[in-house]
Amino acid sequence: MDIQTRRDPVARARELGAEIAASADEIERTRRIPEALLGRLHDARLFRMLLPRSADGDETEPALYVAAIEELARHDASIAWNTFALNSASLIAAYLEPAVNRAVFADPRSVVAWGPPNASRASAVDGGYRLTGRWDFGSGCRQARWIGAHCQVLEADGALRLNRFGQPTVRTLLFPVEEVTLLDTWQTIGLRGTASDSYCVDDLFVSEAFSSTREDPTLRRERGPLYAFTMQGLYATGAAAVALGIARAMLSEFTALASRKSPRGLARLADSAVVQAEVARAEAQLALSLGKQAEADGQARQAQAELAKVASH
Repeated sequence: MDIQTRRDPVARARELGAEIAASADEIERTRRIPEALLGRLHDARLFRMLLPRSADGDETEPALYVAAIEELARHDASIAWNTFALNSASLIAAYLEPAVNRAVFADPRSVVAWGPPNASRASAVDGGYRLTGRWDFGSGCRQARWIGAHCQVLEADGALRLNRFGQPTVRTLLFPVEEVTLLDTWQTIGLRGTASDSYCVDDLFVSEAFSSTREDPTLRRERGPLYAFTMQGLYATGAAAVALGIARAMLSEFTALASRKSPRGLARLADSAVVQAEVARAEAQLALSLGKQAEADGQARQAQAELAKVASH
C-alpha cells in the first residue's frame, strides 16, 4: 500500500522514521527541514491530520493523532513540533466558509502557521481589517503557504470589539505568506529545526471572509466530534505528544547505553538492580502518561526483564 493511501497516520509516521532520523543533524544545523523530506511529510498527509475532510483533510481522531506525533518525535523533535503546530493551526478551518477553505487548503502542500496572540490590534474597515504588527514563535512559518495573526479589533470609533461574553474579542486573520516579512529570530540551542521565527505586516488589508474567532464554539461550521474539542485542548495534546516521543527516544537510548557502559570500577549499568528498577519505573510512567495501565504494567516487567537478560550475558 502506498504511503499516501495508508489510513493509519502512525504507520505513515513510522515509515518515515529512518529518513527523519538520518536528517536530524542537518535539520538542527541548518534550522530547516530538507525539501525532499518535507515533500515526503506532505505526501504522507501528516500535516492534514486535524484538517476537516470537507477541506481535504483526514479529520483524525485525537488518540491516533497523538500517537503519530509521538512517533515523529522519537526520530526528530523539531519535525514533530512543527507537525503538531501546523495541525493545530489547521483547526481554524472548522470556522471558515467552504470557499475560503478551498482557497487556503486546495493545494495539497498548503499549510497555515502562526504565532501566539499578543497586544496587536486590527482596525475594522469596510469589507475587512487593516493590520499592522509583529508576531513571534511562528513555528512552521518557513513551510507555510498562509500565515495567521491573532489580534483584538478596533472599531471605527476606536472602541475594542467585544465578544458575546463581554470580553475583547480575539480574531484570527489569514493571509498569504507573500504578504509577510519573515524575520530570522530563532537562534536557539534546541529545536532549531522548527525555525519558529517572527513575522510582521504593515497596513495589510485582510478580507472579512479570511478571518474568524476560535473563542466561540457556536460559530463552528464543522460538526464532527473532533471539532467539539477545544482548540487549546487539542493544542495541548500535540505538545504533550512531542514530549512523550522525546522521552521514549531518551529511554530507548539509555537502555542501549546501559548494556555497554560501565562506570569506572563498577559493573555495567545493566547489571545494577537499581538501574533495572528505575528503567522499569520510567517505562511504566511513560505508558501511564498515555493512559495505558495494562501496557504500563507489561512494559515495566519487560524492561526489567530485558536489562536483567543483558546483565546475564
